[in-house]
Amino acid sequence: MTINAAYYCGNKTFAVEQIDAPAPGRGEVQIDIAYCGICGTDLHVYLGHMDARIGNHRVIGHEMSGRVAALGDGVSGFEVGQKVVVRPLDHCGDCPACNAGHQHICHKLKFLGLDTDGAFQQKWSVPAHTLHALPDDMSLDHAALVEPMAVATHDVRRAQVQPGEDVLVIGGGPIGMLVAVAARQAGAKVMISEVNEHRLALATEMGFDVVNPKTVDAAEAVTAATDGKGADVVFEVSGTQPGVDLMTAAAATRGRICMVAIHASKPQIDLFQFFWRELEMIGARVYEPSDYDQAIEWLSGGIGAERLITNVTSLGDIQSAFEDLTQVPTSMKTLIRVNEDV
Repeated sequence: MTINAAYYCGNKTFAVEQIDAPAPGRGEVQIDIAYCGICGTDLHVYLGHMDARIGNHRVIGHEMSGRVAALGDGVSGFEVGQKVVVRPLDHCGDCPACNAGHQHICHKLKFLGLDTDGAFQQKWSVPAHTLHALPDDMSLDHAALVEPMAVATHDVRRAQVQPGEDVLVIGGGPIGMLVAVAARQAGAKVMISEVNEHRLALATEMGFDVVNPKTVDAAEAVTAATDGKGADVVFEVSGTQPGVDLMTAAAATRGRICMVAIHASKPQIDLFQFFWRELEMIGARVYEPSDYDQAIEWLSGGIGAERLITNVTSLGDIQSAFEDLTQVPTSMKTLIRVNEDV
């Protein structure tokens, strides 16, 4: 059987090719892909920032939803036609991180859709241990948000956000907005710092307090909103030097700073503030199985995250979808409709 697959070819270019459908090997499951979202890492690929890692002929994509198409030998617990998502991490099982129970940050971790071919293809075969079943009544377009929602869930769990705490999220892109949603689910009062007026408007519509550091001193705004205390927890999701400057300026005494963004170059960090106010910095990378379970529960319960989906387009239009995400300021989350009949 031949299928359509979208290959990243380098130089900001995708090509949709017909290939033989990858059959599931032993311990694998083949999935009919319904939707696959474009994430910030995919944009880094498109912009050429990861060519040394993935080359110039790779099917990327991992924020997906679909249905089980076929089971490989030795697979049980899933049925053909079942709605699923993939937690795209394949660990080695025998490194210090894996042996300590931290398989999600395995020393030899393979990220499916970057280190292997991914979900911008009509059928995708993956290790069965990466699958999570979805509720029967969960829509597959909303389910494509499970992976980024799991990122946010992990971030909030790593930062140990508590009910009643003041949280500042720096950066109101898709992940930043989902971090804000997850922090609110944890009982926190959340403010989002963002410079894009369209994202600020969406955040306001979703019920969050906002601040635009282009127009006001964001640290002063946070201090004023918290009765002079500052934010108990700060999430740096902007990936910018001004965001890093703000994270220490806005944090409360003994505040916790969670580094979520991937910075293209080493930022300068005000270490004096860590000493002076006894701040803590926490790293948060990808997710664990429990984060996927929580993300599925929250999304199926109706938390409004689907409002982040601003565009849905076909696999054949993947080139223009990537172009729009880098050029159109109103874009947030674009989903690629990989199979029209799934």
